[in-house]
Amino acid sequence: MQADRRGSLTAADVTVRYGGVVANDQVSLQADPGTIVGLIGPNGAGKTSFIDAITGFTPASGTVRIGDVRLDGMAPHARRRAGLARTWQSGELFSSLSAVDNVRVAAEAAGWRALLRDLGRRPSSSTAAAMAALGRVGLDAEAGRETKDLPLGQQKLIGVARALVGDPLAILLDEPAAGLDTTESRELGRQLREITSDGPAMLLVDHDMDLIFEICDRVYVLDFGKVVATGTPAEVRADERVRSAYLGTSAARMGAA
Repeated sequence: MQADRRGSLTAADVTVRYGGVVANDQVSLQADPGTIVGLIGPNGAGKTSFIDAITGFTPASGTVRIGDVRLDGMAPHARRRAGLARTWQSGELFSSLSAVDNVRVAAEAAGWRALLRDLGRRPSSSTAAAMAALGRVGLDAEAGRETKDLPLGQQKLIGVARALVGDPLAILLDEPAAGLDTTESRELGRQLREITSDGPAMLLVDHDMDLIFEICDRVYVLDFGKVVATGTPAEVRADERVRSAYLGTSAARMGAA
């Protein structure tokens, strides 16, 4: 089932419970095509739990839609086919494989037909799909290089390229800037803006406030599993609830920016 490409990613009243602990408490947000929505909050605020819930990797109540297609109740692979893609915090690559082969992992079809094709050594459309995804993150020239020889910033972009295989309608990125220096983070941000210019909605979770406030169109703030603030980057930066609930030692830095 393919979702309406003009539709938005919409989550309404998403609640996640782990035993007696409420990780997400009726969280609602929307990411429209061509926009980047930031989701920030302190460690343990429920950001990854929310991504896991949206993508079907943890049980949750509430509704999730892309356009008019309702995704909650679908298995993760079915949500992926409907147009919902994600990255992972610890998205390790196969270091001895080339960049294009790492992306082909997401492009390769499963099943006995794929096995017969591989046994017959016939070329696969997965290579073309992987190359297209690498091109969208500016790494098609590095396709043949082993990922262990690439800088960390480019390795992170290969993870994003994996999510782009199949031309998803919405992409959820879980801390893609972790471990990057300022230059690498800026390049990541530039590439993410390029990606959304082609139409997909993007939900970005990260602790890099410079990245979030520079490239996001709208920002949601989680604290103890609840949305405590939302608005433009400037509005969120000025919100006293955000300063007290989330920023801590970074509050002065945000106020000065």
